[in-house]
Amino acid sequence: MKKRGSVSLFLMILPACIGLFTVACSGEKSVVKPNFLFILVDDLGWKDLGCFGSTFYETPNLDQLAAQGIRFTNAYAACPVCSPTRASIMTGKYPARMRTTDWFGAPQPDNVQNHWTKNKPLLPAPYQEDLPLEEKTIAEALKENGYSTFFAGKWHLGHDSVYWPENQGFDINKGGFRAGSPQRQGEANGYFSPYGNPRLEDGPVGEFLPDRLATETVNFIEQNKEKPFFAYLSFYSVHTPLQTREDLEQKYVLKKEKSHLEDEWGTEGDNKVRQAQCLPVYAGMVEAMDLAVGKVLEKLRESGLDENTVVIFMSDNGGLSTAEGHPTSNLPLRAGKGWLYEGGIREPMIVKWPGQTKAGTTCENPVTSTDFYPTILEMAGLPPLPEQHQDGKSMVSLLKGEQGEQRDFFWHYPHYGNQGGSPGSAIREGDWKLIEWFETGRNPELYNLKNDMGETNNVWQDHPDLADSLQQKLDVWRKAVNARFPAPNPAYKPI
Repeated sequence: MKKRGSVSLFLMILPACIGLFTVACSGEKSVVKPNFLFILVDDLGWKDLGCFGSTFYETPNLDQLAAQGIRFTNAYAACPVCSPTRASIMTGKYPARMRTTDWFGAPQPDNVQNHWTKNKPLLPAPYQEDLPLEEKTIAEALKENGYSTFFAGKWHLGHDSVYWPENQGFDINKGGFRAGSPQRQGEANGYFSPYGNPRLEDGPVGEFLPDRLATETVNFIEQNKEKPFFAYLSFYSVHTPLQTREDLEQKYVLKKEKSHLEDEWGTEGDNKVRQAQCLPVYAGMVEAMDLAVGKVLEKLRESGLDENTVVIFMSDNGGLSTAEGHPTSNLPLRAGKGWLYEGGIREPMIVKWPGQTKAGTTCENPVTSTDFYPTILEMAGLPPLPEQHQDGKSMVSLLKGEQGEQRDFFWHYPHYGNQGGSPGSAIREGDWKLIEWFETGRNPELYNLKNDMGETNNVWQDHPDLADSLQQKLDVWRKAVNARFPAPNPAYKPI
C-alpha cells in the first residue's frame, strides 16, 4: 500500500516536473500580465504641473513620476471639453464618429433657447448624450481577458444608470455617475463630504474628495494584488467648484504674497483670459490632486507592484482660463478649455512602463486620447481590435524610444463652449495646424506650431496652397466619420 502510494504520487507530479524541465531547457518564461493605473484629471492645463513648467503649483509626486517615465509634450485631448474626450479614451474613436461631440448635458438644437447661447448665429449640432452601450470599452476588453476592473471618480458619460461604469466594463464603481462636477446643492457640499453622490457613500463630515478617491483606489489594489487589474482613477479635480483644503489655500496665499505675484489678464474674443498662475485656491486643488496620486503610487511601491504596473497620467481638456473663475493660465499656449486653440486641447501626459520606458525622457511626437486603447491592448499582450479603436494608433514604439510616423490629427467641435469658444474644426499635419470656424465671415486660421506654439500669427493668406490642402483633408475626414454640423439660428438677432 505504501509503495503504491509513492508510485501514485510520482505519477501525479511527473507532468509538472516535465513541464518545469521543458521551460528551463527552452529558456521560456511565464508571461505575467501588467497591471494598469490610468489617472485622468479634469480641466488640468498643459502647464499646471511642475514637470511641465509651472513655478507656482507644487506637484512633487507627478514630477517624480515624470522622472521615472516619459513626458509627452504634444499630447492631445480629442475635444476641448470633457465628455467627448472621456468617450474617446473608452472607445478609441473620435467623438465626431460617435456623435459625442459636446459635454453631456450641453444644449441641443431644440432646447438652446433656454441657454445663454440662444442668440448666437448658429444652432449647435445635435449630439449623442451617452456613451453607446454597443461600444466595446477598453475596460470590457480587459475584463474579458482576466483583468479586475475598477473605476473611481468622474464618469459623465451618460445620464441614466444603464450607461454608468458598472455597465461599461467596470467591476467596481466608486463615484461615477451622470454628474460632471461635485454637486453643491441640497445637502451636498461639493468636494467635501457629504457628497450627495449615489455611487459613493458619504465619509466623515469634511472628508476631502480627492483623498477619498485615492483611498478607494488603494483599497482596490490591496484586494486585487494577486491578479492583473485595470484601475481607472478619474478625478473630479480640478473642475469647478473651486474648493480645496484650508491649509493648502493658505499656503498659496502666503506663497503669492512672498513671490509678489499679481493677477494678470488679457482678452480672448469677448472673454478675459488669465495670464498668470497665482490663484491660491486652484493651486491648492492641484496640490491636493498630486497628494492623492502620491498616495496611490506609494501603495504600488509598498505592495511590490510598481515594477509590473503601467501608470498613465492625462487631462481631459485644457485648463480653465477664460471663464468660470478663470483659475489658471495656459501660457505660452493660447486660450483654454472650450477652445480649439492649443490651450484647449494640448494636455500634460506622462507614462511609466517599467522595463520599457526610459526614465526621465521626453517625446515630442503628437499623440491623442484615442491612442490609449490600442496601446493598452498591446502592452497587455492582447490582439488589437481595429473595428473598435478605429481612430487610435498604438504608442508602444514611442514608449520604447523609437521615432513615430507622421499622421494627421482632427478635432470637430460644432458647438459654442461655455468658456467662449465657437463652433469649428481643426487639423494638425506635422507642425501645421488649420482651424476652420463655422460662423459666416470668419476666415480660417493657419499656424506653424513649431515656430508659433502660442498661435499668435495667422499665416493663412501667406500659404494659400497649404491651407487649401489641409482644408481638403479636413473635409474628407469629416465626410468619412459622418460629422454633424451646426445650422443657422433663425432666432439670431445681431446686437
